[in-house]
Amino acid sequence: MAYQLEDINFRTVSDPKGFVEESDAQYQQKVEKAAALISENCAKSPIVLLSGPSGSGKTTTAMKIAGELNRRGIGTHYVSMDNYFKTIDPATCPRTPEGEIDLESPQCLDMALLNRHFDMLAAGERIFVPKYEFSRKMRIQEPSSSIRLKSDEVVIFEGIHALNDIITEKHPDAFKLYISARSNVEFKGQVVFKGTWFRLVRRTVRDYLFRGSDPAETMAMWANVRRGEKLHISPFKDKADFQFDSSLPYEPAVFNSVATELFSTVPAGIERFEELRSVLPAIQLFGHISEELVAPDSLLREFIGGGIYEY
Repeated sequence: MAYQLEDINFRTVSDPKGFVEESDAQYQQKVEKAAALISENCAKSPIVLLSGPSGSGKTTTAMKIAGELNRRGIGTHYVSMDNYFKTIDPATCPRTPEGEIDLESPQCLDMALLNRHFDMLAAGERIFVPKYEFSRKMRIQEPSSSIRLKSDEVVIFEGIHALNDIITEKHPDAFKLYISARSNVEFKGQVVFKGTWFRLVRRTVRDYLFRGSDPAETMAMWANVRRGEKLHISPFKDKADFQFDSSLPYEPAVFNSVATELFSTVPAGIERFEELRSVLPAIQLFGHISEELVAPDSLLREFIGGGIYEY
């Protein structure tokens, strides 16, 4: 379903607070629906697999689902599958067509260990979740956590490759969830802001604020991120038991000023620069909503900060 630019801009001006609250409430309904389905599947498997492309809000969604499951009396553990990256060996690691290390490839994950841990958890055994240090591209000796599930507990494994056949075919009873910002924004029947641009803007702002990456770096990586999505993530989304759209119709109005400033600094010549030239004027079609109106528990706080969740 596409959003309409006229509706967004009308609500932005006439009732920004109500617009933000209504949009967040609709997202929360999807979280509650996912939690209800997971609770129904608990008797089959305690494993929940949550996948989606970069910038979808997977981490916040996992935490929100965990909170909803807890309210239903189901204890929940959360594991980032990033911890299962293998120590990178430059001689054998997967490479992009440009020759860079391809961290988007499922070959970088220790699939054998993941599958073994799923089996152990389902059998009531304790696992020790590994810990990965991205700055050195290596697994370190100290585990990040240990988990042993009780009969009324589940564990959410969140990662871009969670629905890959290498995993799902060996664990068909696990509950599978796919999340992405998917809705376009239209004006008079024409798409003026693509669903993928929601994620690009989110990632650009987040990387700048919290990961020390300037917009040019994010845009330079975006080409490989999108290539990885098409190869390794999107082909498996229909494996999901439940899919939902994480886009929030008010978010371009919150991002408007900061995204305009950040994108304006990107020099010509980088890959996908032409896409950036389309995003920049498109986001300026929206009005402005103060981030002060965004609730501390909103999904959007994953990308702008100031939220109640720790990342």
